[in-house]
Amino acid sequence: MMTTGTAGTLKITRTIKATPAAVFAAWTQPEHMKHWSAPEGMEVAIAEVDLTAGGRFHIQMKNAEGGEHNARGVYREIDSPYRLVYTWTWDEHPDAGESLITVEFTAIDGGTEVTMVHSGLPTEELVEEHEGGWTSCLNRLEKLYA
Repeated sequence: MMTTGTAGTLKITRTIKATPAAVFAAWTQPEHMKHWSAPEGMEVAIAEVDLTAGGRFHIQMKNAEGGEHNARGVYREIDSPYRLVYTWTWDEHPDAGESLITVEFTAIDGGTEVTMVHSGLPTEELVEEHEGGWTSCLNRLEKLYA
């Protein structure tokens, strides 16, 4: 795994032991997203996806105490199973604004290299918070195919 960040941008690269089509499906299909699209220790209570350019998604994450975190966005680019671009906002943290996520799925020996760039985060603190969250989510995704 490689993680790099600069002010406003986070980049994470991870190898998943599955085909690009399988990993793309895990990233975009609600029945798969519920297994990994929240940090460890949380569950995905809602995963709604309209996987079309201009379509929206909603992920509701819940912690053990019942606290909710709702992420929403709009798909800007869908090139299955190679590339996905979408916006990202938090209902509970409007100060974070709208950011952009670009994910590339590249076939390699033994699986898929996933490169995720989360850009447009307004502070270094938010970059660090999102790095922790995304790293934890990707740990869960990786375990699905271990």
